[in-house]
Amino acid sequence: MLRTHTCGELCKKHIGQKVTLTGWVDRIRNLGGVNFVMLRDRYGLTQVIFSSEMVKGIKRESVLLITGSVRERPNETVNPDLSTGEIEVVADSVEVLSSPLEDLPFYPTDTKPPSEEIRLKYRYIDLRNREVMNRFIIRHKVSQAVRNYLSSEDFLEIETPFLTKSTPEGARDFLVPARIKSGTFYALPQSPQIFKQLLMIAGTDRYFQIVRCFRDEDLRADRQPEFTQIDLEMSFVTMEDVIKVTEGMFKHVFREVLGVDLPNNFDRYSYNQCMNEYGSDKPDRRIGMKLFDVTDCFENTSFGVISNVVDSGGVVKAFKIENFSQKTSRKTFQEFEDIVKSMSLKGLLWFTLNDGNDIRGSAIKYLKREYSMTASRLEMNTNDVCVLGAGKREVVNRALGELRRIVGDTYFSHLKTGFDIFWVLDFPLLEWNEDEQRYVAQHHPFTMPNIQDLEEYEAKDPSKIRAQSYDIVINGFEVASGSIRIHDRDLQKRVFRLLDLEDKDVENKFGFLLEAFKYGAPPHGGIAVGLDRLIAIMCRTSSIRDVIAFPKTSSGSCPLTGAPCEVEKDQLAELGLKREDSK
Repeated sequence: MLRTHTCGELCKKHIGQKVTLTGWVDRIRNLGGVNFVMLRDRYGLTQVIFSSEMVKGIKRESVLLITGSVRERPNETVNPDLSTGEIEVVADSVEVLSSPLEDLPFYPTDTKPPSEEIRLKYRYIDLRNREVMNRFIIRHKVSQAVRNYLSSEDFLEIETPFLTKSTPEGARDFLVPARIKSGTFYALPQSPQIFKQLLMIAGTDRYFQIVRCFRDEDLRADRQPEFTQIDLEMSFVTMEDVIKVTEGMFKHVFREVLGVDLPNNFDRYSYNQCMNEYGSDKPDRRIGMKLFDVTDCFENTSFGVISNVVDSGGVVKAFKIENFSQKTSRKTFQEFEDIVKSMSLKGLLWFTLNDGNDIRGSAIKYLKREYSMTASRLEMNTNDVCVLGAGKREVVNRALGELRRIVGDTYFSHLKTGFDIFWVLDFPLLEWNEDEQRYVAQHHPFTMPNIQDLEEYEAKDPSKIRAQSYDIVINGFEVASGSIRIHDRDLQKRVFRLLDLEDKDVENKFGFLLEAFKYGAPPHGGIAVGLDRLIAIMCRTSSIRDVIAFPKTSSGSCPLTGAPCEVEKDQLAELGLKREDSK
């Protein structure tokens, strides 16, 4: 090693020792003719005293090798915020290993960081920032803790292929042309789902890997085309077995990495309960604002808009926003109404509870009695606000759930402390795709249905079939998703038929899995944890891009390398491809 110590290592016990340090120049100061250089590496900062001759020509972010003696800092200069804050190094010699040829586009310690585009273009500079690098230290510790825990539970870490068969059922695959067989393509895996099921059929019993996955989907603000998941699968298990192992893993990771103790048993919600109480299958419970069904308060209303909804079997639901009336105006409620209308709800009602139980709100002339009953039901206090929606239950739930989320983000972010973790169970097996006019799998087509539901609803209403699936939600984000899998060939074919997949298509995409089911498949199930999202939550950052070393932008591009980019014509020719505009 070129160095004897790191820049975060030296302390009082090293006083009087000769040391060699390497690192980047964080900053340079001259105080009373004395030159102070703060030398930085991944481990910390060390203050180095340079002679005037030594410091000449040294720039910020130069890479130095210095040799010198450790001495105690004067009491008045001790820095308690640094692990090395009680000492400094007096340099005897300095070697400039590398020096910037020009000013950097930004500096790691700038108080006002540049745009994200610039940070990603020069990501290697951005990663020099201590706070940014600490996220990757946490990421490493999480991966290490996961491996240690699952190994102790008798899991085997096994890699599955990155070049595989295209089996699109949901997001689009990334395709890789196969030069060895012109006109054919590999696909990058959206998940190791089928391969881990094959490993169970092979008798592996317990498998895991920390694996990169790829989805060519229309990117939303915080999605990445490539992402990492903690993937695991177990044979001869029930849902309770998977839940027990997964809870143990999460508790171990949070304790080892953050020193945080999660609950012994995570709360559980059914999908329907979650939607009815929060209007979302991944709510953030820390902000409160639970949804209440107040349809009975409006059963005898004379207000035509609401009575029509109630008479046609619709619902009226409400949630209260505590101590909020002083923060509102008509513009506020107009913005709220725009939000619910964007979610297909026709409108929004609202009222406030003022001093002396005085109620004011929209359509108050017609609904004062109903509002009073609702205020009592919701146990409202002075200055609380209530918002209400009326319509079909599913539409009202989702619209009010979205409004609740936005109100929480905008006005109640101060409540978002700690880690709120729970399970959501009993998802619908299927959901209707209006564009394709068929049912699609809500999770994936290999999820075991609730057998009793399948027998009862397969012919008359497949939307009512529940899946043996389960998600973990933390702080309003789906962090993990799993299920018990189908292990019977005939049952798998029944589910494919529910998805309106033709036999030829099934054979082409999944024939090798159905073939494997012929030869003895154990009952099995598993779960996949979104590692990027988990790390972002643990680091208390809002974007997964902050915890990926070299992320893509929201448009899927890489400012650092310029990817995606065109390739040479001869490369395309080797693959038997050409551009459509080529002559």
